[in-house]
Amino acid sequence: MPRQARIDSPGALHHIIARGIEHGKIFRDDKDREFFITRLGELVVETRTRCFAWALIPNHFHLLLKTGNEPIAVFMRRLLTGYAVVHNRRHRRSGHLFQNRYKSILCQEDAYLKELVRYIHLNPLRAELVRDMAALDRHPFSGHSFLMGKRKNSWQSVTEVLAFFGNNYQDARNQYRQFLEKGIEMGRQPNLVGGGLVRSAGGWSAVHSLRKAGMFQKSDERILGDGDFVETVLNNAQEILNTRYVLAGQGIQFEHVLTAVSELLSLDPGELLGPSKERTTVKARGLICYWAVRELGMSMTDVANRLKIAVPTVSVAVKKGRRIVRDEGLALLTILNIKI
Repeated sequence: MPRQARIDSPGALHHIIARGIEHGKIFRDDKDREFFITRLGELVVETRTRCFAWALIPNHFHLLLKTGNEPIAVFMRRLLTGYAVVHNRRHRRSGHLFQNRYKSILCQEDAYLKELVRYIHLNPLRAELVRDMAALDRHPFSGHSFLMGKRKNSWQSVTEVLAFFGNNYQDARNQYRQFLEKGIEMGRQPNLVGGGLVRSAGGWSAVHSLRKAGMFQKSDERILGDGDFVETVLNNAQEILNTRYVLAGQGIQFEHVLTAVSELLSLDPGELLGPSKERTTVKARGLICYWAVRELGMSMTDVANRLKIAVPTVSVAVKKGRRIVRDEGLALLTILNIKI
């Protein structure tokens, strides 16, 4: 059966796993690991990719990345090729270093980001590379020690991850560490290392329960998320891919969308912040939420924070915005005066 094409777009969240060929080691010593980390950091900065979590195990690695200005395939090709060339030269070997294709699962950010950060950062402990949580806190070859403030780099999205756990660094780190400790008891969680209906639903028992209730969800092995998320991704993959890269290439961000919609509907941008039931404001918010989530690839949580409204309100606004765009024939590229 032919392999399916990867699904990607700017702002897409990916859980990436790459393994050594024939289960062989890809990191033989600390110099290998340090070079890989340096290479990863350089590419994250250069491509404006966001890295939320990472862990190096002797025969594989995990990354949790949010696509920036380059497709994830380009990012990974540069990362793996650059590393393999130097690794083979150092160790006087030839041939492929990595096993076939790396695995890339496009993930539903609102539902899975925290769980994936925990899963990835507990890998060194589960692989017995460290003895306990205290050792994991200091372990230099995963993103956990950087989130805990034991080590520093300039490229990991530390502040963004900790924001999910608290309003200041100390409280956030305490809550984050407690969150990881609870994950130890949960085991390996195979549902977080792939896509498809069984994994997204949390196991066959959950799938059977949904079907008994008359609920059938669309699924795809490349995607980790609920049925609505999977269907949306598949239906819009190519159109979104084209539009998002145009927007990313022009440096378009949330503030540009906020300003453009405000001008379109003759509103002050400040009027769009916070709850409101005024008709024009609701329409403007619908457009902003729809375009921010669909075409900029922002999470609903991020949009909610920017507009100072609740996440469920964003969800409703996205649906309203979709109807407005369809009924009025509006396009973000048009109101921003961007030509493809």
